[in-house]
Amino acid sequence: MIPPAFDYHAPRSVGEAVGLLGRHGAEAKILAGGHSLLPMMKLRFAQPAHLVDINRIPELRGICIDAGAGGDTVVIGAMTTEADLIASELLRRRVPLLAEAPRQIADPQVRNRGTIGGDLAHGDPANDHPALALALDAVFTLEGPRGRREVAAGQFFHGPYATALADDELLVAIRVPVPPPGTGWAYEKLKRKTGDWATAGAAVVLHLAGGRVDHARIALTNVAPTALRATAAEQALAGQPLTEAAIEAAAAAAMAATDPAADLRGDAAYKTAMAGQMVKRALRAAAARCQ
Repeated sequence: MIPPAFDYHAPRSVGEAVGLLGRHGAEAKILAGGHSLLPMMKLRFAQPAHLVDINRIPELRGICIDAGAGGDTVVIGAMTTEADLIASELLRRRVPLLAEAPRQIADPQVRNRGTIGGDLAHGDPANDHPALALALDAVFTLEGPRGRREVAAGQFFHGPYATALADDELLVAIRVPVPPPGTGWAYEKLKRKTGDWATAGAAVVLHLAGGRVDHARIALTNVAPTALRATAAEQALAGQPLTEAAIEAAAAAAMAATDPAADLRGDAAYKTAMAGQMVKRALRAAAARCQ
């Protein structure tokens, strides 16, 4: 199908983009990689009167260390592509989860155009970056007519396709604390075929001290109305040796927190069970990376 008519805008700066959003509000939609918005427009599920293409704003791209934060925070521009994340030597050294996990997102064509900011701002519970952001305690920088504000990942996702972004705001950057040395990480994802969304996925960030868990983050993909941080599973591990019994207990707690919707990838019981399996795999893989 052909989308209805719209006005096209190509701002050259964040300020110009925010000005357009301020003028047009809910009638405007941001175009980043376009993999979600354009199909919805063709099906007329989305009918924006104004399309604001932010691909020509260079300040929205790139990966760097925030020197003002003592060098312990990585800042990623919202228009940074999945391929850029994978290729980043900085991420491989400082936040390797964000360099490795995107390899499981879609296919090379999508990864060359799809952006981390678009993935997050869309608010799709099946997208991968929301769970990664929760596991990494990421903070999002939003800019609107009233200035900039920061929203923690745990406060950003409100429901399916619903986020803390106001109609006149733009996701500008993602700030990720650099995990301490010896931190293990993993993203395990079950999908039917290359390019598919997850049946279930689990992101884990883990740190051990004296053979016991002193930091654990576990976040799940596509098994609830939003990406889900499994806090009960984290609490089950806190202060414990990472034995098989502890891993089983964490997986059981994670499964109890899920609320999946049945779809072509499986019914609720199957998706819940697969969430537990992904948690176990991710915990084992993360533990093997703890050094």
